[in-house]
Amino acid sequence: MQTSIAAEVLQLCREQGLTLAAAESCTGGLIAKELTDIPGASQVFLGGVVSYTNHVKEQVLHVPAALLDRCGAVSAPVARAMALGARVLTGADLAVSVTGLAGPDGDDRGNPVGTVFTALAAPEGVFVRQLLLGGDRERIRALSAHHALDMVRRYLTHQMTEGE
Repeated sequence: MQTSIAAEVLQLCREQGLTLAAAESCTGGLIAKELTDIPGASQVFLGGVVSYTNHVKEQVLHVPAALLDRCGAVSAPVARAMALGARVLTGADLAVSVTGLAGPDGDDRGNPVGTVFTALAAPEGVFVRQLLLGGDRERIRALSAHHALDMVRRYLTHQMTEGE
């Protein structure tokens, strides 16, 4: 049986004595679901925030309104701020975030459907990655969650690349 990426992330966090949190927008809680589907996740996963609106990004994750106005919700700076906000809010060692456009429409800043930003806030700093995913809404959301968890896995296995 193949181990899921979520199970691998939890195991790696356990082995390294690290905790994890999530801040999700377009994935609507899929990252948290993938992690909490695994027995024993509470040893590592502290919690998550589904910040589907800018209001929740501002009020719960403390993403500055000026940043949202300047960059838009689907941007690298906002993904970064979401990850930092989740890390501070929960006290987790690591926090992953995802913000993007699952469709059916792009945004008013010219981002097409499938534009996604993932970020990982870690003690060393924040890593951000931009993706352009294809498919329907369900596929984009699933791939976004997968890529976010893979970002955590790559960090934990020291496989992050320059520029992330």
